[in-house]
Amino acid sequence: MVFVVDVAMDIGSGITAFSHILPEVMATAGLAIGMMFGIHWARHQLLVQKQMMRRLDAAGSVLSDLMEGYFRQWSLTAAEKDVATFTIKGYSIGEIGAMRGSAEGTVKAHLNAIYRKAGVQGRGELVSVLIEDLMNTPLLR
Repeated sequence: MVFVVDVAMDIGSGITAFSHILPEVMATAGLAIGMMFGIHWARHQLLVQKQMMRRLDAAGSVLSDLMEGYFRQWSLTAAEKDVATFTIKGYSIGEIGAMRGSAEGTVKAHLNAIYRKAGVQGRGELVSVLIEDLMNTPLLR
């Protein structure tokens, strides 16, 4: 806007030299075009972010449903469900114990029961079971 006013003031004060006005007009036009592209890009990025958030919400919902289904299938107790959920989220045994107010030995006992009921050897296989199913589940596009 400042450049438009500057060009108008130059013309109003009698400066009409093409070599003076043309660069200012071109600079003003370039800034306006750049601003339009910037606004367009920002709007596009907001739409992309909205789509990604929707997909992330859908994936989270599907993962939660898958976990609940497996937890029922494996007949996990409420405590085992908590420990399994925290384990899948990547918390350490110590962190899980602290969050649940239990000893690490108790968390390890729950994990052993979870792994036995799920038929897996450890955390990696437990997460792998869920990820494989999640990858085969259609999500919103």
